[in-house]
Amino acid sequence: QVQLVESGGGLVQAGGSLRLSCAGSGRTLNSNAMGWFRQAPGKDREFVAAISWTGGVTNYVDSVKGRFTISRDSAKNTVHLQMNSLKPEDTAVYYCAAADTAWIRTTAAAYGYWGQGTQVTVSS
Repeated sequence: QVQLVESGGGLVQAGGSLRLSCAGSGRTLNSNAMGWFRQAPGKDREFVAAISWTGGVTNYVDSVKGRFTISRDSAKNTVHLQMNSLKPEDTAVYYCAAADTAWIRTTAAAYGYWGQGTQVTVSS
């Protein structure tokens, strides 16, 4: 059974940065694409970023392109989301997820394993 645990969330002022981490346990995730999603109060869960099993291909929602960077460390079974130039509209609970495939997917239904989420709050 795969377990994912996020960390690194918190409160930051607009323009600041945070680095989210997701640690996997139970088995290696090296053959899975990994993704980050977020959910703001009263809104649906939204795709943020994804990375292929090799780390060679990434994809981002338009609203974070140029500000967020997803990466993975296969040796440590971890995935990171570097978030720069944060905006109040980035405020949400951020979830790490492991896809059921090696290739990038942008829909939540393609991800079979989820973390518990970490809160990111950006103040104006």
